[in-house]
Formats: sequence, C-alpha cells, structure tokens
Amino acid sequence: MKKIFILLIFLIPINKASASIKEIIIQKLVNIDNINFEFEQNINNKIESGKCTIQYPKKIYCKYNSDNKKILVSNGRSLVIKTLSGYYLYPLNKTPLDVILDKNYLINKISNVEERIVDKKFINYNFFENDNEINLFFDAKTHNLIGWQTLDLYQNLSITYLSSITKNQKLKKDLFKLPERN
Repeated sequence: MKKIFILLIFLIPINKASASIKEIIIQKLVNIDNINFEFEQNINNKIESGKCTIQYPKKIYCKYNSDNKKILVSNGRSLVIKTLSGYYLYPLNKTPLDVILDKNYLINKISNVEERIVDKKFINYNFFENDNEINLFFDAKTHNLIGWQTLDLYQNLSITYLSSITKNQKLKKDLFKLPERN
C-alpha cells in the first residue's frame, strides 16, 4: 500500500507537467460555469473600471465605477449598455462579446490555433470571427483568462484586463435581466 501511494505521488506531477498549455487552458474553461472579476477597460485611451460576472453561455453583467452609473448586461441574446443619460440595445451576435461569452466556441477556437507566449507572462490566442479580430490572454502561471482585445462596435480598439477572479460562485437569479429604459 505504501509503495502504491509513493508511486502515485511521483506520477501526479509527471502527468500534470506532460499536459500542454492548451490542454490545461481548455480543461480550466470546461470546468467554469461562471466567473466574477474586477476589470479595467481601455478604449482609445479612455480607461474605465468596474466589476463583472460572466455566466456561460453568453451572459454578462458589468457595473462600472463611474458617475453615470454605467452598466452592461447581456441575457444571451441582446446586449444593453445603460447610463444615467442613455440606453443602448444591440443584438449580441453583432458584437465581439458574442464570441468571448461563448465558452464552447472559445474551446473550439483555442483547440485549432497556436498559442503565443508573450514575455513569459501571458499566453495569447488570436483568431478572426465575423470580420472581428479577437485576442484572448491567459496568465502563464495560473492559466486563467485575464483579458481580451477586440475592436468594439464603433471599430475602436478595446482592451480589457481582468483581476481578482473567482469562479463558479452562486449567482442571483435575475442578474442578467435586461434593465428597463430610462
């Protein structure tokens, strides 16, 4: 019994080490139902921050740290950006978030493209979908998703950094309900 236990201790690190970066990232994505995170978003040098929750597939709720009380919500079909002074409704499938919020699509794309290691800190996957270039970034140590880079609806470069990430938390039932117009 003792010999089997010792053998298992030595085999576990070997199996984990032999798994490719891509396999580890894919397995982490498979095991995620939802993630909560703080974010910093840079769109044409305008920086905004806040907190978000993503529930796969295709749901997101973000509350920005802004005076105009900006929120962004997707129920899986539509995307709403609401502020004190405006209400913008978009079909989700016309935005890059349609792809980013689709875990199965991401797994498929990652499976079929080569990763790029950036400064030994980040793992990058780059692909095109519906004329949108999408760059996903994962932490090289934890293999967690830590950001993305896209062009937004108005063709502005949008870079989003994630931090303070938690996974598979219990979520409020109506979190992804689209807000009413002002």
